[in-house]
Amino acid sequence: MTRPRRTLVLGIGNVLWADEGFGVRAVETFYRHHACPDDVLVMDGGTQGLYLVPHVQAADNLLVFDAVDYGRRPGDMIVVRGEEVPRFTGARKMSLHQTGFQDVLSAANLLGGGPDRLTLIGVQAADLATWGGPLTNSVRDRIGMAIETALCELDHWGVAVTERAEPLDPARQGLLRHGIDLDGFERQSAAT
Repeated sequence: MTRPRRTLVLGIGNVLWADEGFGVRAVETFYRHHACPDDVLVMDGGTQGLYLVPHVQAADNLLVFDAVDYGRRPGDMIVVRGEEVPRFTGARKMSLHQTGFQDVLSAANLLGGGPDRLTLIGVQAADLATWGGPLTNSVRDRIGMAIETALCELDHWGVAVTERAEPLDPARQGLLRHGIDLDGFERQSAAT
């Protein structure tokens, strides 16, 4: 008997640096509105760096949401697959001590694992310098398109994702708790 293919849907980035939080905000929105089979892990990878290696190693399919900074127009979305992904991941490192996602992919590969199929859905950041700032409109407006693209990719991989009848309540559900979901964070930012 063959085991089902394991799929990881991962959002990476830092929500405290404006558009750098795109990946996390996209995966939160995906999770809030869509249910996945048991062999799919939906994860806010934040800035966990090398702590993500075991999850990446275990994945047969890996779909990543992330901000990119490659001199394109703010809000431009790119979809990159396979061997090209490491060249496009990560808008920036906040310090020399941080690990880029390229390093996570390399470590998983060196340790003997990692996905057979890999797709990055990236959006060109407009603002990576505003501490505590919200997503810019040009980046926030791409979340829906990024999720639609992810749904098409997952469908192509044979992963059956369903739309939830009611979106999850951010205050009560996993990825969305503690008032740092997109809307909660932006309400707090506007109040200060």
